[in-house]
Amino acid sequence: MNRIASAMLFLVLTFPAYAADVSPDLVARETTDKIIVLLKANKDAYSKDHKKLYAMVDEQVLTHFDFRAMARTVLGRYWRGATEDQRAKFTTEFRDLLVRTYATALLKYNDEKIVYMPFRLNPDDRTATVKSEVRRTEGGPPIAINYSFYRTDAGWKVYDLTVEGASLVTTYQSTYAARVQKEGLDGLIASLAQDNKAATTGKTASNGGKTSVTR
Repeated sequence: MNRIASAMLFLVLTFPAYAADVSPDLVARETTDKIIVLLKANKDAYSKDHKKLYAMVDEQVLTHFDFRAMARTVLGRYWRGATEDQRAKFTTEFRDLLVRTYATALLKYNDEKIVYMPFRLNPDDRTATVKSEVRRTEGGPPIAINYSFYRTDAGWKVYDLTVEGASLVTTYQSTYAARVQKEGLDGLIASLAQDNKAATTGKTASNGGKTSVTR
């Protein structure tokens, strides 16, 4: 996940709710521009107070990401065997993990240029992929980031993204499958909750890593 975070995955958190008839590529373009303006204007404030950064993420992001669909895909067969209480708890902790991770990645923005590839959408399409490249200021090959959307009555929602061919949900799926086999689903949920709580104080996470995000 360090590789993905370093690839500017903060961009996945830049899609607020739009009307159902607004195409995914337009959502991506317009919202990315808005987030960049907010970052440039408030980066010092966000760096000093992560609560302000999280508030911005909450306002701009959460209504357009389908965290439950992401959580369902990540757990796979373990979701089907889970109780509704377990599903709700896992979704909450998984969402908090992603928000913490990528909200912090927002602070790494350094005037990178985002270029969107040509996009085509048919009227009856239920899913769509928006392809983009992050062109780094220090040079080097561009970073390919593809966003997977699906259409709902409330508009287009993000359910996955791929960075240089690596799917976010697939990456977590393989990681968490091993952890569920070892800890059980309740154990995984408890570990995620512990990690999210530890992030508020910068204590060592249950996976042995040092959390550095404060809320």
